[in-house]
Amino acid sequence: MFVFVCAGCGARLTRRLSQVTLPVHAHQKYGNGVQLPVLMESGTFAVEPEPWGPPWRQWEEIRPDEAVARGVYAPVHALSDGSPGAVVIAPGDAVGTVLIPGHRAGGYCCGLDGTDGPNVACSECALPVASRIDDCSLWQAMWLDPNAVRRLPVDDPDAAPLSWSELMAEGKATPPFEPLAAWGSRTAAGHWSNYWWSWSPQWEAAAGRALAHLLAASQGHPVIVPDGWVGQVFRRALDALLPTGPTARYAGLAGPGLPAPGADVSILLVPCHPRTGRTWTPSDPAPHLVPLPFGVWLWLAFPRPELPVPASGVLPAGVLRDDFDPPAPHPSRLFRADPEVFRQTLVRLPTVRSPWLREILDNLTDHMRAGLF
Repeated sequence: MFVFVCAGCGARLTRRLSQVTLPVHAHQKYGNGVQLPVLMESGTFAVEPEPWGPPWRQWEEIRPDEAVARGVYAPVHALSDGSPGAVVIAPGDAVGTVLIPGHRAGGYCCGLDGTDGPNVACSECALPVASRIDDCSLWQAMWLDPNAVRRLPVDDPDAAPLSWSELMAEGKATPPFEPLAAWGSRTAAGHWSNYWWSWSPQWEAAAGRALAHLLAASQGHPVIVPDGWVGQVFRRALDALLPTGPTARYAGLAGPGLPAPGADVSILLVPCHPRTGRTWTPSDPAPHLVPLPFGVWLWLAFPRPELPVPASGVLPAGVLRDDFDPPAPHPSRLFRADPEVFRQTLVRLPTVRSPWLREILDNLTDHMRAGLF
C-alpha cells in the first residue's frame, strides 16, 4: 500500500491506498447536467500513463511525427502538454488539503472541472497539489499533480492480485442499467421522481473502447456477434459501420468459466483484470482480443436472469421473502457506445490510418446524429 505526500513539505495528503487499473470511463463526460458518482472506490488509486490536463495544444500546432511518437495516428481536437502520471483518488481519501480560495479552476456549471489547473493545495505549505473534479456530467474525483506529490510505500503490503478464478467467485458484475439523477436533485431528499433509469455510463464507455477494437479487428469485413447482450450492445453499430458480404468475421465472448469458442470465431471479447489491467489470454491465442472491463464482461458472459413476466399472487400470511429483486426498468432508448471514448481509442490504433476506418472517424458526428453513438 502507499500514501501520497506533498513534494514541497512532505505533509501527508492521502490515506493508505492500493493501486488498481485506470477505469475506462475516467475521462468520460456523460450527458448534460447529470450527477455522476465517485470514480474510484475508496482505498484505491490509479495512474494515468499519458499526459492529461492543461496546458493543451491544438492539433494544428503538433507535427505529425510528434503525434505518432505519442501514439496518436489521426487528428484530435487537442493534445495535453501536461505531465504523464497523474494519480486519481476518491475525494474522500484526501487528507491535509484545502480548496484554493477564489480559484475557480474551470467548470462552475454545477461544480469544478479542473480545466484551469490545480484547485486544491497542501494545507501545510499551500503548494497546489491536485484538481478536484465534481462538475455535472463528470465523474467525481481528485487528480493529484504528479509533479507536486510523491508516492511512499507503507508497512502494510498489498495483497496479491486475485486470480481469475477468485475474481469469478467474487462475482462483482456491473449491471447494464442504473438510476441517474440531475444535478441538485438530492436536495429533494432523493425522491424517486428525480431519477430515471439509464444505460450504465460505464457500459457505454466500455463499449466505446471495445467497438474501436472490433472495427480495427474487422479489417473492413462484416462482423457477426452472438445474440443476447453482446448483440444488443454492438450489432446495430457494426451493421451500420461495416459493409455486408460473404467474408464476415465472427466475434464471441471468451474468458474464465466459458467454453472454448468455435474454430470460426477469430475475434474474442475478453476481460481485463481490475487491478493489474492485464487482458485474459486463451491458451490458443486468437488473432484479435477485444478488452472489456471485468464487471461489464462478467454480465455479458453470465447475465443475471430476469423473470419473463411479473410474479402474480401473494405470499402466505407471515412469510417474508428477500431472495428476489424485481428487474430494473429498461431505458427508453437503444444502446449507444460513448463517442468520445470511441474516438480516443480509435485515434491510438495504427489501423485508423486505413482509408475506410479513417472515414468512420471523420464522420463520427454524423453517426452520432443517426443515434449510433
